[in-house]
Amino acid sequence: MNVRKKITMLAMAGALALGMASAQSPASATSGTTTVKSARAECGVRSDARLYCGNKAGAKGYADRSYRSATRGQLNGTFSWFQCWGHGDPHPGGNDIWYWTQLDNGAWGNVPAVDVSTGQDPAPGLRQC
Repeated sequence: MNVRKKITMLAMAGALALGMASAQSPASATSGTTTVKSARAECGVRSDARLYCGNKAGAKGYADRSYRSATRGQLNGTFSWFQCWGHGDPHPGGNDIWYWTQLDNGAWGNVPAVDVSTGQDPAPGLRQC
């Protein structure tokens, strides 16, 4: 097994452990509104210039900023990082903002903002790409 696969497997195991821990935490027993507020409170751009934010489990990443483009993979966990944002096709979130990230399979893709728990779009402090 090559190093990249080992790193990917370790990252996925960590995400799974984090997901299991959060599923058992008291916060998961609260209403969906509280959980969304909590995810947004943790959402922000860090010193590495990436946006770290909650996201919809199973959110798909697309080749282009459009649901009509090829699906490149998905985000299986509920907290991810995003490199930058750009305008694309409108989505059910009421805007046309899409976030660029590395998906769980290692591919890069565009995730519609409706699947990212930001307080506003585009996320303040994140660069446009």
